[in-house]
Amino acid sequence: MSATGWPKDAQVIDVSGKTILPGLIDLHTHLTYPLAETDFGVGMNEADATLRGAEKLRYFLESGITSVRDVGSQGDVPFRLKEWVRENRIPGPRVFPAGAFITAEGGHSTENTPDEMIRMMGATRLASGPDECRQAVREQFHKGADVIKLGSHFSAEEVKAAIAEAHELGLKVTVDAETFYVQRAVEAGADTIEHPLPRSEETIQLMAKKGVAADPTLIPYQIIFEEWGGYFGSTSRRFTFSKDANLEMLKRLRKAGIKCGVGTDLILHWYRYMPAPYIRELKNFVEAGWSVPEALVAATKINSEILDMDDRLGTLQAGKLADVLVVDGRPDENLDDLAKVDLVIRDGYRVVEGGRVTIPRHQAQKMKVATP
Repeated sequence: MSATGWPKDAQVIDVSGKTILPGLIDLHTHLTYPLAETDFGVGMNEADATLRGAEKLRYFLESGITSVRDVGSQGDVPFRLKEWVRENRIPGPRVFPAGAFITAEGGHSTENTPDEMIRMMGATRLASGPDECRQAVREQFHKGADVIKLGSHFSAEEVKAAIAEAHELGLKVTVDAETFYVQRAVEAGADTIEHPLPRSEETIQLMAKKGVAADPTLIPYQIIFEEWGGYFGSTSRRFTFSKDANLEMLKRLRKAGIKCGVGTDLILHWYRYMPAPYIRELKNFVEAGWSVPEALVAATKINSEILDMDDRLGTLQAGKLADVLVVDGRPDENLDDLAKVDLVIRDGYRVVEGGRVTIPRHQAQKMKVATP
């Protein structure tokens, strides 16, 4: 050991004048979703879905995000992307996949879509009845899911069966739901509720009592309201909500003491807006009552707790995985400085340098050639 306390062969990186923080985490991604609503032909192509996923991973990584939770993607693609990133064969944040999004006939993500096309897209698993819901959970577990994603609609018996099966398999469950469906999910033992969708004060208090976390995701709805003018085309969600109502929901969750994490839910081409959507989501937290440092804690430490990975991620501590973000600015004072990503280290690998993804030259293996 040298006099400074690190090994003699250690590489020292000068980050003077910059800010060091843990790698950011995004709790709500869909890596294989097509870039346009009409892009069904390419959307059903698994090869293209894999390439889309790889491209999205690069955008997230360049934005300082070192882990993503994928809550619904096509077939085996998210699982293969997870392994290729883990083996450092492609640049990207580590992936925690849910596999297929489990919902019922006519449930969210099936609107205006024939069953055959749903099956061909492979990102949604239709399930009806408690036994089939359990089977759907087992299928995702078999593929290697790190979390289970359920969506309304569902009966009380169906959501209870799915959550019980997931918990028996050691997996947490996040639920995409609204109104009384949130109440059913919380009563059934859900671990996290996605989105800022309407729910009663009784449900919010029950979430707080049972320690159910929230992934509010205000940003996708802000994009929808601003770019589309309103939330249309969803037969499974017939309720009124708005940007103001969504912000008020986040304030109510904070007031109740509910653990809130950060996710973006960037569908279609919206990932190309990064890092602006992630930064705006943090600003939503600040507008709802978090301080800027508290918002950064939500994006790192709290997100790692919701992932059930806080023993390995979320803070800069000895013994944890080396996920480090270096920013040329003071994001603890000005969140816009998060766009000034200089260096990203994931799992101890330098994956972004000077703001750009870096891929080291391959190490050639020696050929085993027989001597003549």
